[in-house]
Amino acid sequence: MARSRNQALADWMDHHQVTAAELAELVNDAMDQLTGRRGNVSERTVFRWLSGENRWPQDRQRLALENVTGRPATRLGFVPRGRNPAPAPVLQEDPVHRRAFITATTGTALAVAAPNVNAAPRSAARPTVGLADVQRLRNRLAELYEQDDKNGGGFDLEEQANQEVKRTLGLQQNGSATGRVRSRLYALGAAFTATAMWAAVDSGRLSDAQRYMEQAVTLAGLSGDGQVQHQTWRYAAMLADQQGRHADAIAAAEAAMVTAAHRRDPLYASLSHARLALATASAGDHTRALRALDRATSAYGRANLTEPRPASMGFYTPGELHGLTGITHYRLGRAGEAEYYAHQCLSALHPDQRRNRAYYTAKAALAQLSQGDLEQATVTAAAVMPPPGTASTGRVPRLLGTFTSALNMKAPGAALTREWNERTRAL
Repeated sequence: MARSRNQALADWMDHHQVTAAELAELVNDAMDQLTGRRGNVSERTVFRWLSGENRWPQDRQRLALENVTGRPATRLGFVPRGRNPAPAPVLQEDPVHRRAFITATTGTALAVAAPNVNAAPRSAARPTVGLADVQRLRNRLAELYEQDDKNGGGFDLEEQANQEVKRTLGLQQNGSATGRVRSRLYALGAAFTATAMWAAVDSGRLSDAQRYMEQAVTLAGLSGDGQVQHQTWRYAAMLADQQGRHADAIAAAEAAMVTAAHRRDPLYASLSHARLALATASAGDHTRALRALDRATSAYGRANLTEPRPASMGFYTPGELHGLTGITHYRLGRAGEAEYYAHQCLSALHPDQRRNRAYYTAKAALAQLSQGDLEQATVTAAAVMPPPGTASTGRVPRLLGTFTSALNMKAPGAALTREWNERTRAL
């Protein structure tokens, strides 16, 4: 019978960013958890599965593979040898082992399966940390990014991120892991720390954010992961910009440009250039800021948007690029262009990007105010005004405070200003 490539298994591996060697390691770990005896699946074994040379793995291997992936073998593209292949008598009749391993792979992956009475005694070695732990932490990180997109940062997001930092570094310090897994744990630790830093920035606590940033830079360096290094440096650029340290913001944006992610992926390059545009605009370098915007737009046009990327890049849509372009123009004193790009941004943002929508709406109001369109500016700003009595934390309330100050400077005695002040006084 002619071989056919096992595309279902290949797709699962691509989706979870698992190599053949890593899948072999996971399956061997699973057999160890299930039976007390580590398997002998090799990278070559996985290649035989992928090529179709081995269309139905051995019973122990098959059950372990199903537990690793959470899918039956037939959904992974394997074809039974017979119409009703005989089940594995010991492994499939031992639900205790299966439940224990499933708990491990969907929970902490450190749970110990019930011992096999035929297995040799096991030493009290440190628990094994594997790719199942890494995937669980990635899923949790994606949840935090989604929460930030919807609700913004703040103390709750910061605390959740901190808890995940402790959990990740606990696995790093107390578990036994391969070098590849350790690298990914460092990368996740850096990403969770950067999330806590972002939440502190959103709350206006820049000294706490600085402490997080220093830790994130260290962990990102230990990881060797170009994508998380890029994320950390662009967050560092944003923090320095918030602190008014324009030279440091430029240096951090330039550091993002020497990462592997910037060199290999035009989408990362686009974001690097956009961050540099913001930093150089704040420093008053008009020519360099506009050149960086052109490069950001050009790189975005070359990016393959269907390529799988970490959840940390999910926010960077055409709408976000328009928004960052608008902010750059605003800092350069080009209020008309700033308003145009703010509207382009708002029309292109995803519906669930509520935090960004409120933020860029406030930016549009500031641009309108700078052009002297006071009435329209107050209407725009009022659209993101929080209800009376709600907590006023995060960047949007601070932007509204900036708007109020600017309105009072432009038209201190106007009826419209007095009305606005009455409305905001209740917040």
